[in-house]
Amino acid sequence: MQDESPKRFDRIVAILIQLQSKRIVKAQELAERFEVSLRTIYRDIRSLEASGVPIYSEAGVGYSLVEGYRLPPVMFTREEASSFIAAEKLMETFIDKELGKHYASAMFKIKSVLKNTDKDWLTSIESKVIMQPPSVNLFNEKVPDAMSILFKSIADKTQVKLNYQAFDAEEASERSIEPVGIFHDNNNWYIFGFCHLRNDYRQFRADRIQGIENKDVAFTKEHQPLEFYLNKEKECPTTKVVLLVDKKIGKYLDFEKKYHGFVSQKKIGQQLEMTFLSRDIENGFPRWVLMFADYATIIEPQRLKDRMLEMLEIYKTNLLQ
Repeated sequence: MQDESPKRFDRIVAILIQLQSKRIVKAQELAERFEVSLRTIYRDIRSLEASGVPIYSEAGVGYSLVEGYRLPPVMFTREEASSFIAAEKLMETFIDKELGKHYASAMFKIKSVLKNTDKDWLTSIESKVIMQPPSVNLFNEKVPDAMSILFKSIADKTQVKLNYQAFDAEEASERSIEPVGIFHDNNNWYIFGFCHLRNDYRQFRADRIQGIENKDVAFTKEHQPLEFYLNKEKECPTTKVVLLVDKKIGKYLDFEKKYHGFVSQKKIGQQLEMTFLSRDIENGFPRWVLMFADYATIIEPQRLKDRMLEMLEIYKTNLLQ
């Protein structure tokens, strides 16, 4: 006997909505989302088909709705509607102007299908949620449409031309790149892609883009998913570092330590023994430790001690000039 419980009904409706949200949906993807077996998903799909929903399936590919089939406008729950507030505030603060305008337009459409009582409820809390802007500009104000162009480039698999100001360069240079993906890390947006100038994969910080345009030239190669390259970077050679840090400042390092290869820590009296696997023992890691060096002792490696002494000598020389 089939399970006709409200829980199953809600799941089937959710499956139908997900089928509308993507061109192709895999059975395994549905099973993982709803935490049920593949057999249950197959049964739910058959129920949708029996009720008249035109579903096209292909072995090894997935399910899709026949082109042209649409549900009536979806009604959101009050809890779902409230999540839009946080999303809207984040988009206003952490995305470029052009994409922000598109999102604002989409939000008006979403809010238009809410019940009047839910609209009033949403309005009553919107002004009570404030997202403080980041301390640095995430995008170059002269390039307000960078993200929109990059999204289009990734979707269409066409190259973009960047006018890019590298950190160590005196002038901006022109780069033709094939964007693989976009990611946010350590308070900055980055574009990862194949650079034709360097003939290799590189990442570019969004705020250093001085200009951008779509070249309408197809990608020259097939790229792996973004996660492949980011995980590959994590596999770079590392150096084990052990620090003994005063416990009273340990909590202030919680945010940044993960960006420096933090592995573990343990209490030793009034101190914390912190272990890292650092990918940059020569520059990034020692410069970070210098920020709290008066509260830290380097246990290992010796190279980190030597490198920090070298830096201090350079600072001393520069200050005395």
